[in-house]
Amino acid sequence: MAGVGKILKRVFLVILLLVLIVVIVEWDLVKYGIEQGRGQMHIIWNAKPVEEYLASPTFPDSLKQKLLLIDRVRQFAIDSLGLNDTDNYKTMYDQKGRDVMWVVMASEPFRLEAKQWKFPVVGSVPYKGFFDESKAKRLAEELEKEGWDVNVRTPGGWSTLGFFTDPILSGMLKRSEGDLANLIIHEMSHATIFVKDNVDFNENLATFIGDRGAEVFLTSVYGAESAEYIAYKNELSNDLKYSNHMLRGGEKLDSLYKTFSESDPVELKTRKKKEMIQQIVNSLDTLTLQGSSTKPSLRFRDRLPNNAYFMNYIRYQSQQDVFMREFEQEFNGDLRAYIRQLREKHPFL
Repeated sequence: MAGVGKILKRVFLVILLLVLIVVIVEWDLVKYGIEQGRGQMHIIWNAKPVEEYLASPTFPDSLKQKLLLIDRVRQFAIDSLGLNDTDNYKTMYDQKGRDVMWVVMASEPFRLEAKQWKFPVVGSVPYKGFFDESKAKRLAEELEKEGWDVNVRTPGGWSTLGFFTDPILSGMLKRSEGDLANLIIHEMSHATIFVKDNVDFNENLATFIGDRGAEVFLTSVYGAESAEYIAYKNELSNDLKYSNHMLRGGEKLDSLYKTFSESDPVELKTRKKKEMIQQIVNSLDTLTLQGSSTKPSLRFRDRLPNNAYFMNYIRYQSQQDVFMREFEQEFNGDLRAYIRQLREKHPFL
């Protein structure tokens, strides 16, 4: 028995040594994971049950209706669409009007190719999230110094893929009924279908399910002639026109970059790139958008978009035609059947 004890002790020491080596070699990743876990836990621990907000006499009735709507969307997504049943969206975190997460994305300066970060479980991911704005900005500055095109955005929501209980963020309640339903279904899709090392597929699919799922929900609850459904269809139409414009812009940039050679001066490539992006931005004003009185190009009056910005539309919108074709031709517009087939074809992680 003493000999067995010595063997077990040696095995334990070897395992401990291997763990220490991994921690030392991958210290940046370990540190990042700890920081992310702490930020996520802060939000989860400080989130309160939805029932507390519904029972509060000081919480606005209009926002209570949005909380009830989220619960209805959540149940609809489970019962009617076949998305996974989790404990998500049963609590709410009060953001107090502040952003809580920042996502950093980067792309090659003269190629539409995203920088990738590797993480356990999910694999390669073309973005890095932070619960601390200063750390997000610091990474963005470092990447810019290295020559990357960088974009930092604040997501309206995110999914922990079922590993934690995702709360409602109070900022979500500012959204319209359709936009809110879309967001909830989008994030629930991630906790149902998520393919390792394929973020473009995952985000495009969640976008498709969110768009179509919100349509089905609104027509089921309010009716196809309702103000809620019509408003959502107008929002979706505007988003589609804008997204398609940016996708076409990305194609033009890609064609331009393919004409560049290694011997071309960086200044020349930078000038041609800027001119092309300026043309794409200027032509935004030719879009006919419902309910919009301002020129879309004005959002870029202080700073032009870059490759990382265009990559974001490729990541979320470039495969919509493929999904729509399958959805209509192979499943006759039956979203639940389509989701069931996708679940069978793409086992979760």
